[in-house]
Amino acid sequence: MRIAATADLHYAKSSQGTLQALFADASAAADVLLLCGDLTDYGEVEEARILAHDIKAHLTIPALAVLGNHDFESGHADKVTKILAEAGVTMLDGESVEINGVGFAGVCGFGGGFGSSMLSAWGEPLIKSFVQEAVNHAMRLERALARLETEQRVVLLHYSPLRETVVGENPEIFPFMGSTRLEGPLNRHQVTAAFHGHAHHGTAAGHTSAGVPVYNVSLPLLKKANPAQPCFRLLDLGEGPATEGLPAQKA
Repeated sequence: MRIAATADLHYAKSSQGTLQALFADASAAADVLLLCGDLTDYGEVEEARILAHDIKAHLTIPALAVLGNHDFESGHADKVTKILAEAGVTMLDGESVEINGVGFAGVCGFGGGFGSSMLSAWGEPLIKSFVQEAVNHAMRLERALARLETEQRVVLLHYSPLRETVVGENPEIFPFMGSTRLEGPLNRHQVTAAFHGHAHHGTAAGHTSAGVPVYNVSLPLLKKANPAQPCFRLLDLGEGPATEGLPAQKA
């Protein structure tokens, strides 16, 4: 299976047709497309409808997606999810699905920081609630992975599970880029690869402490590598180890 992955589409009301080439090229190069959050710019229903129109018009392979923080902005996350699901996108929020023998699990994720600097549930109730939200996302991911019986498992996130792929962002906002709590499920379930977005100025790739490859597929970051090309990262899951490919230099 060949997997194309991208994130941070930020579809606005004026975006119709802007990613036609990306959807068409992904359809030609891959067997499935992963959309790792911030699908819309403000989480508005009209934005979701425009994206759904372009997906139906130009994408001919299955698509899986998770929401990002922007998709919650207007309070219509459920409607955004429904519109994209009706366009044929498999929306994941603690769910898992199998396609051609490969298992996929996804959650948005949440912030809280990384390693020894990770926020702990201590002090004010609001801090405890913030930390609990990160814990909840990690638990939903854990359960989704536990339901998969496939040899290869791929994870979609919006927030990063490790510090390595957010390096390049202002260090002051690292706590809002992701959480180490998302790393544990990847390691425990020996995930084949994980993809996330959110960190527009981060680093393209890293590894968890157990060696699981993690890819930052934020569209603005991928565009820096090839500004003239519609960007996605391509991963080939063959019989052996997963191998990366850059179709027409697209990542």
